[in-house]
Amino acid sequence: MNGIIIVIAILIFATAFGLWYRTNNGRMQTVAIHTAGAAEHGGEILDARTIGVDLGARATLVQFSSAFCQPCRATRQILDEVSGMVDGVVHVDIDAEANLDLVRALDIRRTPTVLVLDKAGRIRGRASGLPRKVDVIAALGDLD
Repeated sequence: MNGIIIVIAILIFATAFGLWYRTNNGRMQTVAIHTAGAAEHGGEILDARTIGVDLGARATLVQFSSAFCQPCRATRQILDEVSGMVDGVVHVDIDAEANLDLVRALDIRRTPTVLVLDKAGRIRGRASGLPRKVDVIAALGDLD
């Protein structure tokens, strides 16, 4: 009898975790703007020198990926499409393994992670996992 109760409890926990994970995976979260000075490697602000490309006139989509990450390929395609559709938006893909200091400073815990920067380089949105194209476009719309 105790074994059945343990199995049922494990199934309930696993189902709850699976539903939570599915709901939050790739969801774009808004990041509050902090006006205090930013630490090196950005903290809240990333500059062109840090990410290796000029910031977009409207926004910059920064993707952290790794070599063997399957969702990173799909994320790259989505962000390339969005940057091609929306004027003034630049997409940059950063290898997480080659930029560990930046990954640690920004608390990147998994790949892909996408940061949405406004034209000043402030981090305004963040998604861990494969984001939906609609959510990325909505995050860009929120910058206005």
